[in-house]
Amino acid sequence: MLRYTPLPMDLDVETSTHDGHAVLALRGEIDVYTAPLLRQAILDLIEQGKLNVVIDMHEVDFLDSTGLGVLVEGLKRVKTREGSFAIVATEDKILKIFDITGLNKAFPIHGSVEEALGRAPAAAESPEG
Repeated sequence: MLRYTPLPMDLDVETSTHDGHAVLALRGEIDVYTAPLLRQAILDLIEQGKLNVVIDMHEVDFLDSTGLGVLVEGLKRVKTREGSFAIVATEDKILKIFDITGLNKAFPIHGSVEEALGRAPAAAESPEG
């Protein structure tokens, strides 16, 4: 009998600070195998007193319910400490998950880290008038 055990995908987590916000740049998949890594990264930030968190998911290929649960938990933890928690996502399949679950109403979702930090340049008006 041949057994197939899917190998867990990696999740790379890179932390940086910009304008008083902790930015967690994620690359890979957020699933039942990798969610504990994300949870710990968020908890570490909170323990360090970094309560304005931006989760940069523009290089995330997959997000499951376990990953969503970790994000909701992070949101609740920073909100109870009067912090902020924003998501950066550009992949349609990731954005669709937030839309389907209604979590697009709970999380501020931005198209770039700059936008999430409030530094995005204002959109130029079209000359077509």
